[in-house]
Amino acid sequence: MERAELLRYLDSLLEVGRFKDYCPNGLQVEGRGEVRYIVCGVTASQALLDAAVARGADTVLVHHGYFWRGEDGRVTGLRRRRLATLLAHDINLLAYHLPLDAHPEFGNNAQLGRLLGWLPDGRFGEQELGWTGRLAEPVSLARLARSVAAGLGREPLVLGDPQRIVERVGWCTGGAQGYFEQAIAAGVDCFVSGEASEPTTHLARESGVGYLGVGHHASERYGVQALGAHLAASFGLHAEFVEVENPV
Repeated sequence: MERAELLRYLDSLLEVGRFKDYCPNGLQVEGRGEVRYIVCGVTASQALLDAAVARGADTVLVHHGYFWRGEDGRVTGLRRRRLATLLAHDINLLAYHLPLDAHPEFGNNAQLGRLLGWLPDGRFGEQELGWTGRLAEPVSLARLARSVAAGLGREPLVLGDPQRIVERVGWCTGGAQGYFEQAIAAGVDCFVSGEASEPTTHLARESGVGYLGVGHHASERYGVQALGAHLAASFGLHAEFVEVENPV
């Protein structure tokens, strides 16, 4: 598949033009013009790039790419090594940040809700990135945490009363703890995101709404996997997800 055709398809599918983001979405580093083998991952770390080189991939597709707003733009150190790896091996780097969070089918939030069996019923927050939904049956916050741990393969941070009954849940993957107050206003019994910050504990205690910090990386593994599988099925490309373990 020609790279230009793939980019047109992804930009349209993910509605890139409607998002205000902190980085460029789409092609970030140009490599070969023809795409056959895509390595998918959460973040374009050196470990992921090395895995792509070892597999002979021509394209890397990630959620967290490069060129974030406010970063030092000098090409030195690890940034130089990463770019040198891509350029030396003629590998394309494609990155989709907020568009991949928000997509109703392949997005991180859609995939996390599907994995954990939550039933979506609404959206909230800036650019409608946050999701709300209902559980199949009401459970305690402690039991919900155990279910999330089983689904994601890691223990979440639990803030709030473990015996609090949860019927409605709000969630937004990654570093979305800043959406907690908006989730509370949306009427949820628990909010789930990747990270917590110092004020998160106080907000959970004082509002009575539970909070689960399930891991930034752990919550955002599934969108890029679903997107890669879709591209493989639709266009006959080889797409492989490579897990680079991250405890955060």
